[in-house]
Amino acid sequence: MKLALMSAAAVLAVVVGAAAAKGELTGDPKAGETIYARCFACHALAYNRTGPKHCGLLGRRAGSVAGFEYSTAMKRANWVWNQQTLDRFLADPLKTVPGTTMGYAGVKDRQERADLIAYIEQAGRSEVCRAR
Repeated sequence: MKLALMSAAAVLAVVVGAAAAKGELTGDPKAGETIYARCFACHALAYNRTGPKHCGLLGRRAGSVAGFEYSTAMKRANWVWNQQTLDRFLADPLKTVPGTTMGYAGVKDRQERADLIAYIEQAGRSEVCRAR
């Protein structure tokens, strides 16, 4: 048992070390939930508002929520939302997708973006999102 725990700890240390070496940040979903309050003016997890819902965001093609009217620019965005694309978009939505109707200046702080992404990722596995 101790050997298994030591092995798991060693693997985790390597993974965290590799992420740190790449300059990646580890997000805190609890802190991200607080940051998500800023998003709630236009977005919700389970339903569309002024902006599209966030349940199922990671792994979804940009501009593809059925029934949501996206800008032409977002419909033409040719990527799938993942941690990297979401981080880039959240940093500066208007620069990342010129012509987007998301009129938000972005989340400039890297750690806040990492926390927000961790929350969206965790929330995507929540009962709220699984029920949709």
